[in-house]
Amino acid sequence: MATYPHIPPDATPNTIESLARDLRALGVEAGQAVIVHTAMSRLGWTVGGGEAVIRALMDVLTPEGTLVMPAQTSDNSEPSYWVNPPVPEAWWPIIRAHQLPYDPQTTPTVYVGAIPELFRGFPNVMRSRHPMISFTAWGAGAQEIVREQSLEAPIGEDSPLSRLAGMDGRVLLLGVDHSVNTALHLAEHRARIAHIVEKQGSAVWVNGQRQWVEYDLFAYDSSDFAALGADYEAAAGYQPGKIGQGEARLHRLAPLLAFAAGWMEASRGAEA
Repeated sequence: MATYPHIPPDATPNTIESLARDLRALGVEAGQAVIVHTAMSRLGWTVGGGEAVIRALMDVLTPEGTLVMPAQTSDNSEPSYWVNPPVPEAWWPIIRAHQLPYDPQTTPTVYVGAIPELFRGFPNVMRSRHPMISFTAWGAGAQEIVREQSLEAPIGEDSPLSRLAGMDGRVLLLGVDHSVNTALHLAEHRARIAHIVEKQGSAVWVNGQRQWVEYDLFAYDSSDFAALGADYEAAAGYQPGKIGQGEARLHRLAPLLAFAAGWMEASRGAEA
């Protein structure tokens, strides 16, 4: 009998149906508005791969719900800030002159994983227009989520994330912890902390012409998000669940963001 050392002996493959059962057991319900962050590799072997995960989410939420994912394009940014990896200074003007302009239909996501990249191409998925920090959405609230986004404060008030929070939205972390919880950046805007601004730039279409546009952008910092999330869950007595083989978390955004703003003020230092 063949053995497969890369597969745990007691494991069974995930299916759309089993993932949907796990999602419901975690607390995901029809009609909810949910932003999802996923590490596909942590969920275990899945029949249908990332498409099955997306379809399970859609099946549980139904079209009356709203499914949101990050769709960032961090390579369409000021190259002097790049560290992953850095590029030679001599390249910076070439990148500014030739970076392809952001197009919500065709520009691929960067560093957000396979599932968000797959999701952006699904039927009836809409995408916001920020050239560096966009979001995709499907379902009843999709148009409201993506309708406008400030160039200077893409995750601040009147952003896709603030609208999601206003829908009594949730954040669903599948196989990941709060270190990648994009929603916590909204708490950075709301917290009374020093707000550092950096000069950013992106390639965009302006009246049918490619332009490199410079703008001031809040310098977001996620370095303490894992600790913040762990403290929130400890204070709430929250125990993660499971989706497939992976650890999973589901949190309402409103209380999480309120806790996060206070936590940041205490941890990072309240603005004088």
